[in-house]
Amino acid sequence: MQQRLVHRQNFEFPQTESTVEELSVDGGNIRIRTPIGQQCDWKGYKAVRLHNLQAIAASFQENNLVIDWVNSQPLALTLTCIGDGHDGIWNIVREFKPEQERREILDWFHLMENLYKVGGSMQRINKVKGLLWEGKVDDAIACFTDCTLKQAENFCIYLEKHRHRIVNYQYYQAEQICSIGSGAIESTVKQIDRRTKISGAQWKIENVPQVIAHRCAYLNELIFAR
Repeated sequence: MQQRLVHRQNFEFPQTESTVEELSVDGGNIRIRTPIGQQCDWKGYKAVRLHNLQAIAASFQENNLVIDWVNSQPLALTLTCIGDGHDGIWNIVREFKPEQERREILDWFHLMENLYKVGGSMQRINKVKGLLWEGKVDDAIACFTDCTLKQAENFCIYLEKHRHRIVNYQYYQAEQICSIGSGAIESTVKQIDRRTKISGAQWKIENVPQVIAHRCAYLNELIFAR
């Protein structure tokens, strides 16, 4: 009965009159029902959170929905966009169109997660951490010149790929220029997952967009929980 009620509704994303200064983007996965005898499948969705407005939007297999939603908001001349290292995140971010500048920032905590995966000398890890905290990418890469670990090579490639998103985190935080982490959107994804990943849940693929839209409406406090 609840599902039938949900699918009869039209859930809109919120619109705001306030200027959007920063946002973050992340994604999650939903377990899709498959024919009997076939292994279940997982497919992804993307979510965006407007930090200063506490508003969210998410879409399943239709990135243009969240892209158009962001671009319909009054965006600051400089729009700060925070995300982790996944290409799918930045493919969405590059479609956001502030009037002047899009400031892309690699989530500090994701950056550190990848650094600690390198392993090896903790003295070197701590040195690199300090350099990256100040946005010194070249100096950080130089620390791995004599390191033969494959993980170190991969990390240096990762730094090169995202060097334009690695800022002086220390300065940005001290001056309160903007956020340096994407915890807000990660929390949002977890809250969406509390509905979509209930124990044993498998969803018909055609029902997923409406389920996500309903969850977003609830989290945006546009409806009451049912």
